[in-house]
Amino acid sequence: MNLNRNTLLQYGGLTGLAIFYLSIVGMVEAFNERDIIKGLYEFGDIELLTLGQILILVPVVVGGYMIGRKVYAENGTGSALVSGLIVGAIASVPMIILVFLGSTFPNIRNMFVGINPPLMEVLSLGYSGQDAHMTGAIILAIIIAFAGFDGALISVLPDIWRRSVINAFAWTLGIGTMSELLDQILSTFRGYDWIEKDTIRLMLQSGSLKPGFAGIIFVIAFLWPLVVPTIRKPLKERYNNSSSGTQTTLTYIQYGLLIILLLALPWLVGRFLSDVLVTISLYVLMGLGLNVAVGMAGLLDLGYLTNFAVGAYVTGILVSTGPQGIAANGGPAFFNLWWLIPIALLSAMLTGFVFALPVLRMRGDYLAIATLGFGEIIAKLALSDALKPYIGGAQGILFVPKPVFFGIPLDDPENLYYVGLAACLFMLYVTNRLQNSRIGRQWGAIREDEDVAGAMGIDTTRTKVIAFTLSAAAGGLAGAIFATKVGTVFPNSFTVIVSINVLSLIIVGGMGSIPGIVVGAAALVGLPEILREFSEFRFLIYGALLVTMMLTRPEGLWPSEARRRELRGDDDEPSGETTAVPAD
Repeated sequence: MNLNRNTLLQYGGLTGLAIFYLSIVGMVEAFNERDIIKGLYEFGDIELLTLGQILILVPVVVGGYMIGRKVYAENGTGSALVSGLIVGAIASVPMIILVFLGSTFPNIRNMFVGINPPLMEVLSLGYSGQDAHMTGAIILAIIIAFAGFDGALISVLPDIWRRSVINAFAWTLGIGTMSELLDQILSTFRGYDWIEKDTIRLMLQSGSLKPGFAGIIFVIAFLWPLVVPTIRKPLKERYNNSSSGTQTTLTYIQYGLLIILLLALPWLVGRFLSDVLVTISLYVLMGLGLNVAVGMAGLLDLGYLTNFAVGAYVTGILVSTGPQGIAANGGPAFFNLWWLIPIALLSAMLTGFVFALPVLRMRGDYLAIATLGFGEIIAKLALSDALKPYIGGAQGILFVPKPVFFGIPLDDPENLYYVGLAACLFMLYVTNRLQNSRIGRQWGAIREDEDVAGAMGIDTTRTKVIAFTLSAAAGGLAGAIFATKVGTVFPNSFTVIVSINVLSLIIVGGMGSIPGIVVGAAALVGLPEILREFSEFRFLIYGALLVTMMLTRPEGLWPSEARRRELRGDDDEPSGETTAVPAD
């Protein structure tokens, strides 16, 4: 057995430093507040697994998995398992040093605020006292070493079994992390005695999973990749062999069930989650708009907050009953959102058109920096004293009324959700039609190679202006809904992070992919809203997630077929598909 000592030290050291860093910045302590599995015993609730403990073990499992794959290809199974165990043992050393320093030198907290008693409790498995802290740390070190072994063991499994194991752990930990959310959803049915007395008590314990229910989830998730393909294959063959009329009927049934679910969703999940869904819908809307410029036309726009801000401020000025509203200054009052949306949409499109003109000759990084500058200009203008009489300056615009639909005030998240849903469906229809249209193929040609597209007769200037203008429309529409949702329009709501978030969800979901935008918005916007207690680590998680995505799945979670072929190098492009269409 020939193991590379430097490689083992490298993997183990990096994994240990990751645990050390996550601990001293406070992530382990903060995440430990959320229980994943908890048991009820005679002497009280016992935390069997917390998210903080998972945060310690996951880097080790990943490190063991990576070294296992590397060693397995060269030396076989035995060497891979031993390598994983050694990497786990090395990774535990920084944690033991951290516990030793925190227990021996109490004043070290003056230098490192994160090294505090709650962290020592986590790293010592709840043991108290200096000697007991080291005892608990040694026990945790043994667990960490075997976590590296487990990662290596997963790496040497056959593909089907490896997928099953990863799927089982991912679903169990994911549902366990969201167990408070599950409890909140089930609470909407608490009027039914059988749910109150039986179901909730069997599944959940104080906002976490019970061990038995966690085991059921693990088994189902483990068997899913093994069983579902054997069922799906004959069903798919039967579907392909059926008549076109039958296929169309089944497609309509699927869409009908999806629409029913979307319509019933806010009343199933409750008020808080409905508010989260409204926020997700706004980012889906902006993602669909930015996808026109970035995903379809390849124009990297970092100033998308401009369109969002214009839509919100136009809405605030037209409908506000406060001093900045036009009604207070002798103008007509627009109290109906449905009259206002076209105005906000056209205003944002005009802004996109005007801002597109100076940057038409720019490409790539230069275009990104120029659009970023436009976004910063709008943000500073919103705060400036020059525009304060019109848009309120730092104080913003207050008293933006809620929209009314046929006499029904949409003043709660459950009702406002339908406004966001309708806007997303409308924009989804528009972008889908654009993607398969002549102008959509011209955008695709520019994305691939602007010079070649121009040589084929495409008017690149006109095509890029159309992309910027139509992309801005969705941002203005999202801004109008945002203003009515919040009831105020403040400048600090329109910072560059809005553009970064929208661009990030497109990258994570998959550039050029409409379903990917929904997935990306749910992952990058919905999860941080649900896990609000971890909001201070949002940008750290963003960065780690983006780096991981670029290394492991650069095409995104749900990429378009064209994007997947570009990055994966598949040669299954359908015949007859073209990437450029001559201009009219």
